[in-house]
Amino acid sequence: MHCDPRFSRVREVFERHFADGEELGAAFAVYLDGELVVDLWDGVADRHTGRRWEHDTPAFAYSCTKAITATVLLQLAERGLVDVTAPVADGWPEFAARGKGAITVEHLLTHQCGLPVIEEPVPVEEFEDHPAIAARLAGQAPIWEPGSAHGYHALTYGFLVGEVIRRATGKSVGELVAAEIAGPLGLELWVGAPDDVIARTAHLKAGERRQSVAVTEAEGAGAERAGGEGPMPGQAAAPAGGGRVADVVAEMTRAALDPQSLMNRALGNPGMHRLQGGANNPVILRAGWPAAGVVTTARGLAGFYRSLIAGDLLRPETLRDAMRTRVNGPDRVLYLDTAFGLGYMRPSLTFLMPSQTAFGHSGMGGSIGLGDPERGLAVAYVMNKMANAISGNLRGIRLVEAVYNAL
Repeated sequence: MHCDPRFSRVREVFERHFADGEELGAAFAVYLDGELVVDLWDGVADRHTGRRWEHDTPAFAYSCTKAITATVLLQLAERGLVDVTAPVADGWPEFAARGKGAITVEHLLTHQCGLPVIEEPVPVEEFEDHPAIAARLAGQAPIWEPGSAHGYHALTYGFLVGEVIRRATGKSVGELVAAEIAGPLGLELWVGAPDDVIARTAHLKAGERRQSVAVTEAEGAGAERAGGEGPMPGQAAAPAGGGRVADVVAEMTRAALDPQSLMNRALGNPGMHRLQGGANNPVILRAGWPAAGVVTTARGLAGFYRSLIAGDLLRPETLRDAMRTRVNGPDRVLYLDTAFGLGYMRPSLTFLMPSQTAFGHSGMGGSIGLGDPERGLAVAYVMNKMANAISGNLRGIRLVEAVYNAL
């Protein structure tokens, strides 16, 4: 392990989480101006076998994948293979069905297209067949008028954006990540893990239920029941007071308890719970869902953001434009306020950051990946003890805050 003396407080916070029993196994990494200044890991990767968390132990980081998928698409846009402002149907004609001809690629990246739910249950046999799942979405009508609102497309984001990428290149997101991002840069990061990586991947453990905690993580409340995935709205501490916050929390609670709510339907199909072990199942780890499929070390995910802000993956002007907030406000699926650029989360109640120049994406249970070009900062946190309550999600926030306080 390594921690620059300037960031000694970060190590203290990391170690305290273990001492207080908040962690099972976890890793945290920070690059500052391209230099690895924090590289910490500790704990148990698999509580069943007692396997320790090692320097190369990867973890399944759920929605952290979305920022990686967005970057792949933006690389294609730079090459003229995809036009973000053009209709999706220009490259995917079947998508125009059911009144979707005017939906643009930007609508997909910003969760505005109105397709957060796959209406028919996806059979397990289709879990690794991304084009088949995309075809289901192509045959659906939007739930709301595209562009009129935004709502978190927890799983469908990946199948939609991934199909745009496949139509333009003939390759999957995972193949392009391996060939053009992780491979050339030597990153421990896979969107669709090979068997040798799966064998050493940390085993996720569901978080404990805390009935006394009123504010639950939206996708924790929904996804654990439905076996789905989402970002981590609980990462943001709800502001004290305020009638609107109380109303939102009440709506989230009602939605989480309703199997037919838009939240649960968006988070639960395809249903990871249908496989033994859920997200720990090799089928999921191998499938490489472009919205929720990344297997990575903290060092690998932070390295991705290091390379992104250094201009190694996108031109600086492309990244600046992609970071520009397109939507900000109440989310039709998660109820809390969310904010998005082109596939990247921006600071909001669901991505609570100490800096307004930060961007990135969080993942179910508490994982975080972020970059901050203004500060030359790239940070990532992965763990295997899933959080489903606001108190649990503070682990990542505490670590990120400690980093900023050290600058």
